[in-house]
Formats: sequence, structure tokens, C-alpha cells
Amino acid sequence: MRFTDTATTRVYFEDRGSGPALLLVHGHPFDHTMWQHQIDRFSLTHRVIVPDLRGYGITPLGATELTGFTDLGDFAEDLVALLDDLGIEEAVVAGLSMGGQIAMELHRRHPERVRGLVLADTFPAAETEEGRAARNAMADRLLAGGADAMQEYADEVLDRMVAPYNTHAAPHVHRMMCATDPAGAAAALRGRAERPDYRESLTTVAVPALVVVGRDDTYTPVEDAEEMHALLPHSTLAVIERAAHLPNLERPEEFDSVLDSYLRSLVRPS
Repeated sequence: MRFTDTATTRVYFEDRGSGPALLLVHGHPFDHTMWQHQIDRFSLTHRVIVPDLRGYGITPLGATELTGFTDLGDFAEDLVALLDDLGIEEAVVAGLSMGGQIAMELHRRHPERVRGLVLADTFPAAETEEGRAARNAMADRLLAGGADAMQEYADEVLDRMVAPYNTHAAPHVHRMMCATDPAGAAAALRGRAERPDYRESLTTVAVPALVVVGRDDTYTPVEDAEEMHALLPHSTLAVIERAAHLPNLERPEEFDSVLDSYLRSLVRPS
């Protein structure tokens, strides 16, 4: 692991392989290790950059610890600062769930840095009033209960994160959730509650995009993926069978095959 200092925190990341840059952005409440299978596979053909987001894994909340609020723009600017530090002008940006929303925010702010866009098990709409209240209530619960509350939350949602028939992936997912700093998770929940609507900005994406979703995802169902696919001018939609919210962990071979085909399609003629 390496680190880079941004204006307001220190971002830890893994940097593997060489070639075109592939930036993998994890979801909530996970860390960079949710991409381990993809790191191992795609570092053979790409330079794979995989950070722990602000407040997750080894990366501290930094200045946002004072506010208890991590805007999606904070995450996006951290990632741009990381690319700057590594001398990477453009990258394929791939994000899952919250990571997909961060990828959309990064593109909205810095489209010239995005060579390709991969949106997995995510959705572009702004939060509803009901959803905003639920995210803020969960943030309060995590802050009040600390590590015990993170474990309770992990126990409650594990069967939605990972389909019950994909038991091989469940222990890793549960460990990541339980290990997440409650303050980091709460700050991100409050930030996501106030996120913008990305549907209009998706219509401006000029680069090829890939939309991926698990067939049995109940957080971001196939209908959400189909909406993004319709909004994006140049996109491919892939539905991973027998997977829920984390197809890259539940069905890594199928997920990697789809991602590999997409990345090969981006190769510029010499």
C-alpha cells in the first residue's frame, strides 16, 4: 500500500501493473479489498489504482471529521488528486454502488480525466425525502452505537449485499462492513443524502460506458441499470446472473469477463 496527501486527508491506495489506467472505486461500507479479484486479474494488462476512500479502510476522514459530512465531491476530488500525484491524465473509472455515484461525480466535474466509465450496481437519481431521512437516521445510529452498531448493520444487510446462494463471498463482505469506521460511514451517509441528480449529466458522457448489475440486486435493481443504459449515449448493459449487489465478488469470473470485453473495446489502434 502507498499513500498520497490531498488538501484535507491522506489517501491510501494500491497501485499494481502497467498500461492504461483503471481506477476502481469501492462502495459503502467497504474498502479497497472488495476489488481484490479484479486487481489480480487486470493488473496483468492495466495499471490498476485502488484507493481506500476517505473514512474507509486505512484512509482517515481528515478535515471532514470536523463536519461529520463527506460530500461525493470530496471523494471525487480525492481521486483526482491521487491521479495527479501519480501523473495519470486519464483513466477508466469504475465504481460500484456508492463508488458508482462517486464515478459519476468525478465525470461531472472532470470529464477530461475519464477515458471510460463503468457503473456497477448503482443509480443516478437524487435521494428522495424518505431516503434522505433513512440515511441520516442510520448515520445517527452508527455514531451512537460505534463498532457494535456496524456489526448489527452488517448482520442485517448481508443477505441483500450478497445473495444467500453466494455464501463464498459473505465472510469477506461481512468483515469489511464490521471493520469500517462508524464515523466514516456516517459522514458518507450524510453526504449521499444530499447528492445531486446525475441523470442529465449522464447524457453528456462522450466516452464508452459499461453498466453492470446483479440480476437479484434489490438495492439497485435491473430497472435502474436499464435507465442508466438508456441515458448514456454510448453504453453496454450487462446483467450478471445469480448475483445480488456485489457481482464482482459473488460472480467474479462473469464480472471480469464483461469488464475485460469492455476494456478491450477501448484499446486505441497503434
